[in-house]
Amino acid sequence: MMRTSSIDKATSCKQLVAITVFTPTYNRAGLLPRLYDSLKQQTFTDFEWVIVDDGSVDNTEEVVNKQIIGDEHSFQIKYIKKENHGKHTAVNVGVKHAQGELFMIADSDDILPDDALNIVSKEYQAVKHDPSCGGVCGYMAHSNGEVIGKGCDADFLDANSIDMRYKYHIQGDMMEVFRTDVLKEFPFPKVDNERFCPEQLVWFRIAQKYYLRVFNKVIYTRDYLADGLTSNIVRIRMNSPVASCMTYSEMLNYDIPFAQKIKAAINYYRFASCLKNKTDKNQLSSPCLCWAIFKPLGYLMHLKDLSI
Repeated sequence: MMRTSSIDKATSCKQLVAITVFTPTYNRAGLLPRLYDSLKQQTFTDFEWVIVDDGSVDNTEEVVNKQIIGDEHSFQIKYIKKENHGKHTAVNVGVKHAQGELFMIADSDDILPDDALNIVSKEYQAVKHDPSCGGVCGYMAHSNGEVIGKGCDADFLDANSIDMRYKYHIQGDMMEVFRTDVLKEFPFPKVDNERFCPEQLVWFRIAQKYYLRVFNKVIYTRDYLADGLTSNIVRIRMNSPVASCMTYSEMLNYDIPFAQKIKAAINYYRFASCLKNKTDKNQLSSPCLCWAIFKPLGYLMHLKDLSI
């Protein structure tokens, strides 16, 4: 089941815009108006807002139709409701419907500073004609102004998502804004009966072909909710072991520090212990046997996880 709500005149025409602001949401009806207000305050107006409701059972649809789509706004809004299969599948749907050249994921519990989209657009102009550039990347901050990402003081840096972490040692969540056609080229895999896929899996796949223009400016404001993905990440990975193991298995083939490969091997066996049947196991490519030495450590971590 998937349906698109009735939309106002501004959304009814097919028009390419500079940026698609994309929001995946699930039972966050009370938070969407705050994000909407931050979008109305943007100094840059050549954007659309695509909301994909991942099967909410609260009054999200009513809030969107009455308080958001029914309100005065200068940008296009599209609301799509689908069955609950996880944020990563919502991203795939959003990319499919996006009309923007750039695709910016703004979660329903976060907001954008007033100049965020203006900064993104200006930074992108310097690299938009380079086919090896996959987009741009800025910093996130907490609502108190504390910057989350750390490690790069330069005005800008051209690096892929792997080098950002392991060569330039940038730490903390960053705000990647990819070209929409790049995300169409690298969709999130859908695993039956799993509702989570690490963004890192796709971001690192993109890194094999594209770099990002990283700039030293905050374009996103977030605070981690108690019931959000970040705070429950271990349990979430345990419930989606195929996608989790896929992520760690592929890391073993990348040019990253050996210590990070050891961590990836341990985590592979940690979450492989959650695989329930042969069908799940058959979806994975097993790591080289040389990494099996870390299987006992992975299993010990799995036993610890069970006590959470």
